[in-house]
Amino acid sequence: MKYDEIIATVQELTGLPDRAAAARATKAVLLTLGERLPSGLAAHVAAQLPPELAAPVREAMQEADTEGRTHASAERFGLPVFAGRVADRAGTSEDGGIREAAAVLEVLDAALAPELMDKLAAVLPHDIAELLPSGRARA
Repeated sequence: MKYDEIIATVQELTGLPDRAAAARATKAVLLTLGERLPSGLAAHVAAQLPPELAAPVREAMQEADTEGRTHASAERFGLPVFAGRVADRAGTSEDGGIREAAAVLEVLDAALAPELMDKLAAVLPHDIAELLPSGRARA
C-alpha cells in the first residue's frame, strides 16, 4: 500500500477530521509499536512500509540500539502503556489512542505480508494483540 492510501484508510476508519490527524495517529502507533517489537521484526515491518511510515519504526529501533537492547529484545509493556504513548504522541485521549491503534493495525494487516503479521501477532502481549483484526489476534 502507498502512503496516501494508508493515511486515507486510517482517517476513514477512525473518523479523524483530516489527513494531518490521521498521519499523526499513524506515526504515533508505528513509533509505539516499534518500541514494543524486537528490532529484527521491527526492521522487517519497516521494510514493507512506505518511507514516511517506516521512519517512526526505524526511530524506535535506533532508540533501542542506543539503550543497548539486542536485536531480539523489545521494550516490555502492555495495553495501558501502549495506549498512553499513542495518545500522548497523537494528541488524543487513551480511548482515542486505542481506537486509532486498532485502525492502524487493521490497515497494517492489509499492507504487510500475512507471515509478517502472524509474527507480529505472536510477539505482542494478549491485551495489545486484541487490537488486531479478529482473524489475526491470538486465541
